[in-house]
Amino acid sequence: MQPVWVALIAAGGAALGWFINHWLTARRDERRRRLEALLRFVERQIEELYGPLAASLYEGRRTFLDLLDSLGRDYVFPPNGKLPEDELRTWLFWVESEFLPRNEYIKTLLRTKAHLIYGGEFPKSYVKFFDHCSSWAISHRRWKEQHVKYDWHSKINWPDDFEKQAIETFQTLKRHHADLIGALTATPSFRRTAFRGR
Repeated sequence: MQPVWVALIAAGGAALGWFINHWLTARRDERRRRLEALLRFVERQIEELYGPLAASLYEGRRTFLDLLDSLGRDYVFPPNGKLPEDELRTWLFWVESEFLPRNEYIKTLLRTKAHLIYGGEFPKSYVKFFDHCSSWAISHRRWKEQHVKYDWHSKINWPDDFEKQAIETFQTLKRHHADLIGALTATPSFRRTAFRGR
């Protein structure tokens, strides 16, 4: 009778070991699937929204500094708000060649990729950016088409907090991306299948 008990205990132990091993493998695989799905989403956020957005904002900074260099000072509009004729021509060249088209590009990016915006709600600074753009674009178009003068700029100042938040989010996502890759490469089953047809 004793060999039967020994066999039953051995079989039970083997079954328990198989069950535990299967459960741990399933948990590890599920964690890997979740990490891979999150990695793919973060990659989309960077590639389709925050990468182009950050690059456009960095380019915009450079072109604004080039404008200031052309004007020979560290501001555009003097205290009285009036630009001499030659400076107004310079300003309008930058407005039409650089600032308004870039704003339109960023607006389109945010409108078409809103599902990739980081966090649970549309940031207030992004709304300020839309307000800045819309105010300026319509006034400028009215001036061009109907010759209605305006102050040559948006009624709403450029929202520095929009630029800061967008670039900080890009940097946060880049760090998160690196962390996810680190977590995935530390997963044994990921090392065996890494980048195979993903």
